[in-house]
Amino acid sequence: MSWASWSDFFAMGGYGFYVWGSYLVALFCMIGEIVLVFNHRRTLHKQLSLIHKATQQEQNNETTS
Repeated sequence: MSWASWSDFFAMGGYGFYVWGSYLVALFCMIGEIVLVFNHRRTLHKQLSLIHKATQQEQNNETTS
């Protein structure tokens, strides 16, 4: 397809709302997925550090007893 102007390009032959809306929804989903992955990673690191601290405390209690 060839477009005469930028407004024709964005209109996409009358389907611009659906085309650009689909791109926008896909972009929001990808950004949301990245945010969720980083939040899950941060939570996992916190949980692992708590487990590591608890394990070290147990080892220290065993050696002093």
